[in-house]
Amino acid sequence: MQPEKVTKPKREKTPEEALSTLMRLCARAERSQGDARRLLRGWGIREAEAERIVERLVRERFIDDTRYAEAFVREKLRLSGWGAYKIRTALRRKQIAPETIDAALAQSNPAEMAERLLAQLRRKARTVRYATPYELKTKLIRYGLSLGYEFEAVAEAAASLVTDCDTCDESF
Repeated sequence: MQPEKVTKPKREKTPEEALSTLMRLCARAERSQGDARRLLRGWGIREAEAERIVERLVRERFIDDTRYAEAFVREKLRLSGWGAYKIRTALRRKQIAPETIDAALAQSNPAEMAERLLAQLRRKARTVRYATPYELKTKLIRYGLSLGYEFEAVAEAAASLVTDCDTCDESF
């Protein structure tokens, strides 16, 4: 028999409380319109009232999806080491417009991304167990793809790390 799951009851807020809380949250960290709508739903705010609150936050520049996307891209590239594909997917989930995502990703430096990918693969190669160079290369490729980098970039970086790979399939 499993113990009962204790769930915290939702804290309903009035529209004024919700606006005040969101203003405080947005002043501390970037938020997207999607984040704000999700929070408002969780606080029990009706859809029409939630839209008015989001519009006001956008008008008063507490929320700016372009600014949010740029900060998100910078953070995920530099701190988390994510690739463009994973960043694009995460921003889509946050309901950021595709044009905004493209513009934010266009500001990234492809040479820096390739360098960061190589450093991450090098770090992974030191910790992974493998029996053959081929196995190492496939594990590195899988890891690089999980970070959201393009296949060609990952395969090239893995191949440069696994130099003693006579048995590796070059079509990889």
